[in-house]
Amino acid sequence: MVSESESTVPQGVVPAGVVPTAEQIRRAPKVLLHDHLDGGLRPATIVKLARETGYDALPETDAGRLESWFRESADSGSLERYLETFSHTVGVMQTRDALFRVASECAQDLAADGVVYAEVRYAPEQHLLGGLTLEQVVEAVDEGFREGERLARAAGHRIRVGALLTAMRHAARALEIAELANRYRDLGVVGFDIAGAEAGHPPTRHLDAFEYLKRENNHFTIHAGEAFGLPSIWQALQWCGADRLGHGMRIIDDIQVGDGGDVKLGRLAAYVRDKRIPLELCPSSNLQTGAAPSYAEHPIGLLRRLHFRATVNTDNRLMSGTSMSNEFGHLVRTFRYTLDDMQWFTVNAMKSAFIPFDERLAMINDVVKPGYAALKSEWLFPSAAV
Repeated sequence: MVSESESTVPQGVVPAGVVPTAEQIRRAPKVLLHDHLDGGLRPATIVKLARETGYDALPETDAGRLESWFRESADSGSLERYLETFSHTVGVMQTRDALFRVASECAQDLAADGVVYAEVRYAPEQHLLGGLTLEQVVEAVDEGFREGERLARAAGHRIRVGALLTAMRHAARALEIAELANRYRDLGVVGFDIAGAEAGHPPTRHLDAFEYLKRENNHFTIHAGEAFGLPSIWQALQWCGADRLGHGMRIIDDIQVGDGGDVKLGRLAAYVRDKRIPLELCPSSNLQTGAAPSYAEHPIGLLRRLHFRATVNTDNRLMSGTSMSNEFGHLVRTFRYTLDDMQWFTVNAMKSAFIPFDERLAMINDVVKPGYAALKSEWLFPSAAV
């Protein structure tokens, strides 16, 4: 007996509305723009590095229990407990060998999850307690990323990783870190970022850093529109000139949806969409911090429907217990997204990367699109499935 889907789909046409399997989501080429190095360590590595470096403040010394502690603390709803989780990851990342290992494992883990391009961010100023200089921190992380890329290739995975150097918005080293990012551009560092609590620490405090980067024709993103609302987004764009918005989900506050489903964009939301400003959306992280109540109510659904430059990201893989495959899995189950939707998000991200245009185009045409075409062909020719 022929199934309904078989009887209604013309030969040679991929069925519309068919959602990918978990395995196809994992194998799909993915692009990641918002991932924190200190938020993605392997629990076993944290335990090992703590032992090697003499860090004795871990709440658990068993890797399994430690992993559970990170997730439970991040889910607790307590900002203090959430921030405490990073004190432990940063605490074991104070030597060259530790930074090298964490960066290498980061690249390998992302590649194994199907990520073909990633921009991973970290704050060099947070890794100086062991006597390293800012330059030594950047060089150790870069060497780790390159080693991770090599090991990923040996395992049959391809990935390219660029670094974003982050300045902490509550500190006063933004210009220094921006200058560091500029010195190491084209040497593994692709851009700059500021992170930390938005409320009380507006991006305008660091205008000197952003003006410097603009004079140097360098790229930067700004954490904005996550915990704080539209003023944070407006300042990041109009005062600072950000190329991308880290999170940016609160742009939804400037979008009105009527009872009949009609949508009206405010001036700022229209500007963000018209200018194709990328939004580095992190669904699972947003649920943890209370920025969104559920995946179904996360703004990404409406922003995708309205064709904003939306991208999908992990933020902190350890704290959120997530991966790019997990993030897309949640969205596929919630919104019934197809491989076409996944490709749309992925192309958006690759278009928005901080590498040269020709390299972005090559990644889209030579890696992303062929990868999704191969997955779609599995619906037509099941024997071709891996």
